[in-house]
Amino acid sequence: MDGTRLVVVTGATGRQGGSVARHLLADGWRVRALTRDPSSPAALRLASAGAEVMRADMASLDSLRPAFSGAHGVFSVQNPMISGLDGEVQQGLTVGDAAAEAGVRHVVYGSAGPGVPETGVGQWDNKLVIQAHLESLGLPLTVLRPMAFMELMTDKDFYPPVSMWHLMPKLIGDDRPLLWFSADDVGAVAARAFAETDRFVSEDLALCADVQSIDECRRLWREVAGRSPRGIPMPIWLFEKFVGPDLIKMWRWLRTHPVPVDLAATKAVAPSVLAVREWLVRRTYS
Repeated sequence: MDGTRLVVVTGATGRQGGSVARHLLADGWRVRALTRDPSSPAALRLASAGAEVMRADMASLDSLRPAFSGAHGVFSVQNPMISGLDGEVQQGLTVGDAAAEAGVRHVVYGSAGPGVPETGVGQWDNKLVIQAHLESLGLPLTVLRPMAFMELMTDKDFYPPVSMWHLMPKLIGDDRPLLWFSADDVGAVAARAFAETDRFVSEDLALCADVQSIDECRRLWREVAGRSPRGIPMPIWLFEKFVGPDLIKMWRWLRTHPVPVDLAATKAVAPSVLAVREWLVRRTYS
């Protein structure tokens, strides 16, 4: 890879942004990692790995202008659990405006969901609004759309004993097939897209490495960890007070709406993506 070319990674200390930054650095790209807190442990790890870490506010065009200066590419991702739903849209639109103004040659957008309008799930519908804006700006664009992250099973930030192993089965159904992808593999796909711009511009990629129900995931967990995953009972109304109503809407939508899947299409882009069992084997259990 041409090490003189620069990719700006938003949300660089998060799961998706951090994965993209690591994969790009491993492939020899220059990486400018944007974060609200350059002194955080995650930001310091990126700096040690060779990234240029810069403080930036995705909602501020003035903040993004110097960050995007000289960039060949931008990976754009927003986290509505941090910014709120309105903030997600504001950030996504502003990143697009800054990229267009800077003449960026490739934007890879970390979207999510089924890619259909009017689901009633705010964070899914928002992503289509942001995508439409990026397209209206004429930006060379690749869209990545994972559905359920495997990290839901293990990462403490997602409260897996309450969410994945207690409430999700009640709202989605134990036997409902779900489309799984790991956050780390988002980085692998994004790095491939930046490396092969001509191939991936204008692509809208639904990413899925495995299809498993929650009951099947529980069985795989037992096989790998030698015990069942821990579940903590909590009423839906109480969980909603912590996370808001959007996740509840999402899980209920998934109960009644099958989502098309093409595992071969994802494997064709990134043959090394991990299925659920392989991914679980690599995790450390607490």
